[in-house]
Amino acid sequence: MENSSLTAIPGITAGHVTDDLNLTGVTVVRFAGEGARAAVSVQGAAPGTRETDVLEPGNLVEKVHAIVLTGGSAYGLDAASGVMAALEEEGIGLPVSEITVVPIVPAAVLFDLHVGSSTVRPSTEWGYQAAQEANDSPISSGNIGAGMGATVGKLLGPHRATKGGLGSALIRLENDVVVSALVAVNAVGEVVDTASNRIIAGVRANDVGHYEPAVDIALGNSMSNLIAGTNTTLGVIATNANLSKSQLKKIAEMAHDGMARAIRPIHTQFDGDTVFAVSMPGTGADLAAGTEVQLSSIGIAAAKALELAIVDAVRSAKSVEGVVASSDWSID
Repeated sequence: MENSSLTAIPGITAGHVTDDLNLTGVTVVRFAGEGARAAVSVQGAAPGTRETDVLEPGNLVEKVHAIVLTGGSAYGLDAASGVMAALEEEGIGLPVSEITVVPIVPAAVLFDLHVGSSTVRPSTEWGYQAAQEANDSPISSGNIGAGMGATVGKLLGPHRATKGGLGSALIRLENDVVVSALVAVNAVGEVVDTASNRIIAGVRANDVGHYEPAVDIALGNSMSNLIAGTNTTLGVIATNANLSKSQLKKIAEMAHDGMARAIRPIHTQFDGDTVFAVSMPGTGADLAAGTEVQLSSIGIAAAKALELAIVDAVRSAKSVEGVVASSDWSID
């Protein structure tokens, strides 16, 4: 089976810790060698992040050694410390002296405390384990890692939500350029398959197989009881093209277009939507520096890959206690 995930790009590996009992987890993406050049774009109004300022163009550090996507709300940021510990043991990080390295590990969290246990969250130990177990196998989709406790369609409360999850997609362009997306979908809004323009996960209606239109709900007064920061979709876009931080920033911004096509509404006061973009150059990728047409193509591919990954996440998700998955709600 063809690998359609980030790990299809040489030098990228991924590992997870998934708690099937307490319904939360963490996903760690690692970058070999000296790391990957990276940038980030945050469009949601309630993000939970760590080490994202370093990714802004113009700031000193160019490369990251891992990225963490995790459940557990702000508590889950502890997992990044475990990833740092694992990398330090391997001597991986930014050299700051002859004997000391500092691993650069940006992280972003989603809120899954309404699912499973609210007192068990990804920890330093989980991050350490996920980093140690990272490998180049295709990344699984659905109820795994950061997607374990994810849900979508919460405008009328968690009891009407549909199961979210982890998803992947990959697009190959000319000149051997690869663009891949990994996403943990935990949106307040609904997920739409744009190929059919059908809602495939969202606010479940009273009749099986049907959903209440999330945008119509949002335009009314039914969102007044929502708590800001309790929803977030997290994405990582990776390419083997050799891009600068400024170019990657644009790629991350353009990728949000795919999120907006697949999730309605998006980037609300209740979401912390965050997209990382990384460059892991390979010998096969041919992208001339400053070629704006090719850069635009990569950004368009990033948006499409993220859109497809979001659909993959909810289609691959399985029902868990109290949360019905799209596959079990469908009447097709």
